[in-house]
Amino acid sequence: MQRQDFRCFHRLRVRWAEVDIQKIVFNAHYLTYADCAMTDYWRALALPYESGMQALGGEVYLKKASVEYHASARLDDLLDVGMRCARVGHTSLLFECAMFAGDRLLATVELVYVFADPATQTKRPVPPALRAMIEHYEAGGEMVELRVGDWATLGADATALRMAVFVQEQGIDPAIELDDHDATAVHAVAYNRLAQPVATGRLLYEAPGDARIGRMAVDRVVRGQRWGRAVLDALVRAAQARGDAQVTLHAQCSAEGFYRRAGFVPVGAVFEEAGIAHITMRRTLA
Repeated sequence: MQRQDFRCFHRLRVRWAEVDIQKIVFNAHYLTYADCAMTDYWRALALPYESGMQALGGEVYLKKASVEYHASARLDDLLDVGMRCARVGHTSLLFECAMFAGDRLLATVELVYVFADPATQTKRPVPPALRAMIEHYEAGGEMVELRVGDWATLGADATALRMAVFVQEQGIDPAIELDDHDATAVHAVAYNRLAQPVATGRLLYEAPGDARIGRMAVDRVVRGQRWGRAVLDALVRAAQARGDAQVTLHAQCSAEGFYRRAGFVPVGAVFEEAGIAHITMRRTLA
């Protein structure tokens, strides 16, 4: 196997606790590495595993795992663990995993999962929706659909995401999460291929030529796959389309790097909003 055979990668650094008396990674840890990559595979599908499997009506259970060792990983090696679905059968799914240090192949893992009823753990046919999702991903397809619209159209899904992220996760008072601005804002929601919302944000009219982006939220389970960036870019395009000259936002300080990478720059000092440190950021629109 070669690196170019994989679309999904999980990167990790070998830790002290994973090295054995031979000063190489203990063999059993390679299965842990594969399991980490498997989690990233579901994330790359934009599939929140628990709610996604509930929607699909089952679970995947590991039936067989085999490992072939080609070379040893050592303490502090930076590994790229590739994961792909090689075959979807009637009730089973075959995944192939390869671990690289640079271009050097260290280990390959084969995982056979069975789709089953979680109550009885009896096999079920792989749902067509899951089969189609995996085939689309492995063919290089985009895994989310962006919808831009008004509150009447997107409000229910945007609310669910915002409540999960801001209220349940960050502890923000629900009384201030939803406001009168929602009714007049432009909203964007990213949906996975099961029509589940995974990211959202809104665009407000601040003043002539000045737009404000806010309420950016991404499902915690699928973060790190650029779904938030897709929503942000869609809102910036909406601001450009209506002729705004600049876009301003209040970024949580922990997300400042995310907005910098999208062309926003800090303005002024750090301040507190809803009990969380924020900084104003702005982007001029060409």
